Amino acid sequence: MDSESTDGGRFWETKSLKEMSEEEWESLCDGCGLCCYEKIIEGHGKRSRIFFTRVACNLLDLKTGRCGNYCHRFELVPDCTKLTFKNLHKFDWLPPTCAYRLLYEGKNLPSWHPLVSKNPDSVKSAGVQIKNGVHQKDVKNWDDYIIE
Repeated sequence: MDSESTDGGRFWETKSLKEMSEEEWESLCDGCGLCCYEKIIEGHGKRSRIFFTRVACNLLDLKTGRCGNYCHRFELVPDCTKLTFKNLHKFDWLPPTCAYRLLYEGKNLPSWHPLVSKNPDSVKSAGVQIKNGVHQKDVKNWDDYIIE
């Protein structure tokens, strides 16, 4: 896949999220897998708190940070949600390193992002992925896996 726009610039710097093609949109995912880990949300509205856990969707490959069945994830995991430009504003739980969130907030992609570094393993070497993740099927109490 070519991550450069036709004018030679980097497409994420020259296009808005709304203007991106499906291929460009999908390439923004850095493969950290953080969005596929369970979150515990306490409270509502401005008083809500999000607790991130090491409990991953059963489809997540814990080593690569990629979905093990991306094409069929919606059939296999009923609460899996497709992130789109139209619903992005509802995803305030996305990690602060997420390219979709960063660009939505008008920020730059980090130097370790694969589109910037040109290295598909840069997320791993930057230490962004969750260490010691476990699958939902192997966990009884998510509270035991909250990341401090």
